[in-house]
Amino acid sequence: MRIVPATPADVPAIFEMICGLAEYEKLSHVVTATEDKIRETLFGPKPAAEVLLAEYENEWAGFALFFPNYSTFLGQAGLYLEDLYVKPHARGKGLGVALLRELAKIAVARGYGRMEWAVLDWNEPSIGFYKKLGATPLDDWIVYRLTGEALRNLARSDESTPERLVDS
Repeated sequence: MRIVPATPADVPAIFEMICGLAEYEKLSHVVTATEDKIRETLFGPKPAAEVLLAEYENEWAGFALFFPNYSTFLGQAGLYLEDLYVKPHARGKGLGVALLRELAKIAVARGYGRMEWAVLDWNEPSIGFYKKLGATPLDDWIVYRLTGEALRNLARSDESTPERLVDS
């Protein structure tokens, strides 16, 4: 097993695992990413995130996609883990722990104050795994998301049109 930073040549493997993660989370129907979009957003002139790959038995068997966030309360950056995935046949071999350990090393080396991520409430295997590592669920926080038309509506609005947003 080895954990390494991804390169542009790894985009097909990253995309394959993104699709595998979407299938596991029962969200394949919302994937609009393509290999070209992944290549541009991860390895183009303004990378939006970084990826670590986990190799097991001569194949890319897991990945972690992450980027910095910021805590005003801590007054310092943190690491946000967007996706952690290990292929089904490679689970239970320590790849998930190895990826998280490497992320923790990156966070400490960069002087980040914390690592955060979200997990679907039905995903008991992952919840149990994270709790064993000492991660704490933030039960008092609710994640909100704006996408698609709601995001475009807010971007188009001005101060004189708050009612339109509420009714949308």
